[in-house]
Amino acid sequence: MNRETLKNILQELSEGNISLDDAFERLKYFPYSDLGFARIDHHREIRTGYPEIVFCEGKTEEQVKQIFSHISETGQNAIGTRASREKFDAVLSIAPDARWHEEARIISIINNERQTAESTIAVVTAGTSDIPVAEEAAVTCELLGNNVLRIYDAGVAGIHRLVDKLPEIKKCKVVIVIAGMEGALASVVGGLIDKPIIAVPTSVGYGANFNGISALLAMLTSCASGVSVVNIDNGFGAGFNASMINRLK
Repeated sequence: MNRETLKNILQELSEGNISLDDAFERLKYFPYSDLGFARIDHHREIRTGYPEIVFCEGKTEEQVKQIFSHISETGQNAIGTRASREKFDAVLSIAPDARWHEEARIISIINNERQTAESTIAVVTAGTSDIPVAEEAAVTCELLGNNVLRIYDAGVAGIHRLVDKLPEIKKCKVVIVIAGMEGALASVVGGLIDKPIIAVPTSVGYGANFNGISALLAMLTSCASGVSVVNIDNGFGAGFNASMINRLK
């Protein structure tokens, strides 16, 4: 926020032309840092309940470092997805408390611990090859203040591996189901539990999988009710949505 805007709002407030609530509403939409290559939104958490989360892929190491520096300086939590080890090292040079979640490819700086939700999110994968996407979802959930139950390699090729874990899954408030190949696991889980399911198709599979298209279409046309679908390999999107559901009061 520039000085002139702040001055005008404070003047209107002091003269009684606007209420404190009106001033707050106007203030919370303005503040950002203009870095030239990026505009860092410092008040997103006030508006949405969640901090700004940085998509690191496609950005340079220097850009990621500067973005994390500005977010962290304001006392906010800083989270970056699709990050490389090199980008983490760049952030670490200015933030010794930064953490690298290698399998999830997430960088985090936690300045304020969020109160953990009482209910749990289950993250279920069809195969071991889906774990990188699952970890992106699971770590996102944890960083946003949720408990996570991980159940990996429970696909339809050995359905007993899923059935064995159903009692635990049913205790969770929302379930993220991650599968490549033909993407059938989301429909199977959807027919067995009474909780909302967020399905994540992955690009794991042989040629006719078309890098996740077959799993995506199968999940979109699921005959099981209560299944919603995010984009291919979008573990972050699933984790964010699951967190919003899990933290509803």
